[in-house]
Amino acid sequence: MNSRLQEFVRFVEERDGINDKAALTKEMVAEFGLTKDRSVFYCADFAVRFSASASANFGNTVLSLSNLKKVDDRPVIVCLVTPTVNHCFLANTTLLKKISHSSQELRENNIKGSFNGSDVIRSFEGIPNNAANLERLFEIHAGIGFEGNLPRLVEATNNISPSGEKFAVGPAEQANILRAPERAARFVESADARILKDELDKKVEKFKNEILLASLIENVNVRGRIIEYLIAAEDDRLRGELIHALQNRGNGLPAFKTDNALGDYQRIFDAYHTETDVKTKIMILNSNPKAYNIDKMLEFLAHEKSVFMFYFVGVHATKIVNTVLVSMFEANLLDCTIVLRHWAGRNSRGVTQFEGKTINSLIASPTFAINLDPADVFLRKVIAL
Repeated sequence: MNSRLQEFVRFVEERDGINDKAALTKEMVAEFGLTKDRSVFYCADFAVRFSASASANFGNTVLSLSNLKKVDDRPVIVCLVTPTVNHCFLANTTLLKKISHSSQELRENNIKGSFNGSDVIRSFEGIPNNAANLERLFEIHAGIGFEGNLPRLVEATNNISPSGEKFAVGPAEQANILRAPERAARFVESADARILKDELDKKVEKFKNEILLASLIENVNVRGRIIEYLIAAEDDRLRGELIHALQNRGNGLPAFKTDNALGDYQRIFDAYHTETDVKTKIMILNSNPKAYNIDKMLEFLAHEKSVFMFYFVGVHATKIVNTVLVSMFEANLLDCTIVLRHWAGRNSRGVTQFEGKTINSLIASPTFAINLDPADVFLRKVIAL
């Protein structure tokens, strides 16, 4: 846990039994130099909403969605004061089931409503939402962000039918999907894989200075999209506008939207049809990179020549540490794949993330082995979702 968050948790736990929300708030503001914005107190490292209840189960209104949006880029903690224990729950948008109060008009272009204590998920994908797991849960949230959560909250809150649908896996599709790990293992050993890596490496070298400038952008989602676009996009005019803006310290970044496709870079060889997702990893930051939409992954792997790869670009300070091209089934990558099933909408198998620490290790010391049995187990598991 980062030091400021550790200090916060220790401070709260040392005051178990204070049973006075106002007194705890006053002490916390003085200790951490917090700024107040309505009912939220915040600093650069975290935001906190103090609440009180007779027990850990509370239904009080916590915060409006519009106010949560302002601080959703850092850990947002509900500090619940009960008679004997002070509880801490992460309340970023990823940890919300829905929006409860005055939310009938909530839409993606109309941020309305508030959430209650009962709307905060107490266990996320098997991880208890408590003081010990605040940082771990925030790392998951950071890879999704407010914009990634908003469509799900609109759907869950107002029962608006989702636009997507689960990919139907028939016998022929399943056979191709289950052959994907073996197909990927052959590709990784082939000359085609070396050609693909070389093409991507040349793009990184060409736009190295712009990638380093983009790595300074604080918003993780904007930063990732820009770097992915620099490397993989085909629109040279828009890429030129991005480069010009980056060279002017980020002023005047053009509005752009990356395709909501499985990969960023498509390369078709005689024996393989590849999709490669470009991922930037800032080596000093703890965050879990987005991986893929499970239904889109299955739909792609249902084709007989399909191979899905990841190209990781490791950035540290003023240099690019390394670039690594690996299969989605690489043993370490597969082991650190987090399936976010509970987070997904009704018509989706969910999405995945990678644990950031494993990506750092993979960039520092690349490995490429594919273990077929665990890959088969994983695919059968996600097909069944």
